[in-house]
Amino acid sequence: MEFDFTSEQKMIRDTVREFARAEIAPIAAELDRTERFPIELFEKMGKLGFLGLPIPEEYGGSGADFLSYCLALEELGQTCAGTALSFEAHVSLACMPILHFGTEEQKQKYLVPLAKGEALGSFGLTETGAGSDAGGTRTTAKRDGDEWVLNGTKIYNTNGGYAKFVVLTAVTDKESRGISAFIVPTSAKGFSVSKAYDKMGMRASNTVELILEDVRIPEENLLGPLHKGFRQFLSTLDNGRVAIAALAVGIAQAALDTALSYSKERTQFGKPISKFQSVSNKLADMAMHLDLARNAVYKAAWMYDMKRPYTKEASYAKLFASEMCTKTCLDAIQILGGNGYMKEYPVERHLRDAKLIEIGEGTSEVQRLVIARQLGC
Repeated sequence: MEFDFTSEQKMIRDTVREFARAEIAPIAAELDRTERFPIELFEKMGKLGFLGLPIPEEYGGSGADFLSYCLALEELGQTCAGTALSFEAHVSLACMPILHFGTEEQKQKYLVPLAKGEALGSFGLTETGAGSDAGGTRTTAKRDGDEWVLNGTKIYNTNGGYAKFVVLTAVTDKESRGISAFIVPTSAKGFSVSKAYDKMGMRASNTVELILEDVRIPEENLLGPLHKGFRQFLSTLDNGRVAIAALAVGIAQAALDTALSYSKERTQFGKPISKFQSVSNKLADMAMHLDLARNAVYKAAWMYDMKRPYTKEASYAKLFASEMCTKTCLDAIQILGGNGYMKEYPVERHLRDAKLIEIGEGTSEVQRLVIARQLGC
């Protein structure tokens, strides 16, 4: 087995790391405090080719492999998880469905500007009564001549307030519970968004409710086969789960780095607290679990690149990395003691950011269900 990165993967990782530390890290705390979406950072990332990192060059992307994309997410996650989340939603949840299920015309019209960074993308799946339960979807799409007419709402939409295009699901056959996917321009008449949610964490990421009132889109904006939309999104969520697991690894690495550095500087009873076994054992466990999560992410990303089935591995990575991330952040706060509870240090922000990853793109409970089904239970 080969565990070394290629020269291209190292170059992408180092380029994103340099950008993140120079452009994002200095304003990360301010973005969290003010809950500001850093549109200027996404404009810069678009010009650098980040927003189309794993998209083929013929569709405006950089043509990198999926593992390189995960390395980029890891680096972004270490500096500002909210920015990294919006990046992940744009690529994994907006670009990828069009890449995998779109027609050539759809790819040229929608994927190219998304991958080039000329437009931001969003994804609409969750509703008040629908998330893991697709049967609860109430947003509808009805044919009217050569158009589709959409009505309904989608909640918790990352990037929704800034997106130019949204990929979303709607009921197209109530009798058979058929659900289809659509590409919806946010400029369409009848499309609107609510005020951004006031969130616990990931506060630099824009999250809104989408409202569709008699939104008309051309019939060619149907994405993939009719009534197959939810199955498409299950596939989309597989790669999204690997990506968000990479983000979890980045957050956890930042928390560990802070805790380790602090433990070497903070003295009690005449020596650094890192010399006390209760602290050093905690740091050892944090580092071990982080490395195991990172390996799970890299393996799942590699399987995607090799075009191998990876649903189970995606859930392994997402479940383990997300729960590891929250635990690592909690332990980092414990090591910092009272300082860990204060906003002067970043670990309290890391913890607030971490918790979402146990919820978004399939909760920990759903991941265990997916894994059990993959085992034949």
